[in-house]
Amino acid sequence: MSSSFYVRHLPHWQPPDKSIFLTWRLFGSLPKGVASRLREQREASPGRNFLKADRALDKAREGPLWLRDPAIAQCVLRSLLRGERELNQYALHAYVIMPNHVHVLLNPFCTLERITNGLKGVTAMEANRILGQTGKHFWQDESYDHWIRDGVQYDRVRSYIERNPVTAGLAKNPEDWPWSSASRTATPG
Repeated sequence: MSSSFYVRHLPHWQPPDKSIFLTWRLFGSLPKGVASRLREQREASPGRNFLKADRALDKAREGPLWLRDPAIAQCVLRSLLRGERELNQYALHAYVIMPNHVHVLLNPFCTLERITNGLKGVTAMEANRILGQTGKHFWQDESYDHWIRDGVQYDRVRSYIERNPVTAGLAKNPEDWPWSSASRTATPG
């Protein structure tokens, strides 16, 4: 696959044969004050802004937290695994489904735009059906992605993803969170 680049609010650059750290969140999940501060600080590094946003998402105890519903988390997990196993769109190395956002580490075999549109479209329809709110926004339009430069960064990102529930105070150990590649109980169900 050749290099891919497009810009929405953020630049999305996908070099060939590189692992990608990909994050997306629920629509309206970032508190308004945090969202406006990040818009004001656009000159800051995207990585720093990502960390600020991710920390705010981890601390959120209100707003949309639909992914804590096991039926919705299972829907997202099934779609992630289907994208790898049935659709052969990527090799999935690590993932975590948090109450209001998702992190994945993967090697894409098609464009990130195709991957995210497929994952977000299918899961939004199913989750909205479960919630009884068909036709409403479920996922935020924009996703964050970062291509992995080397093995050290790969290991750091994989650990970041799998430790996210511990950092957020949702689990004592990474393997205790059922919606993570660290969990021994995470199954497609």
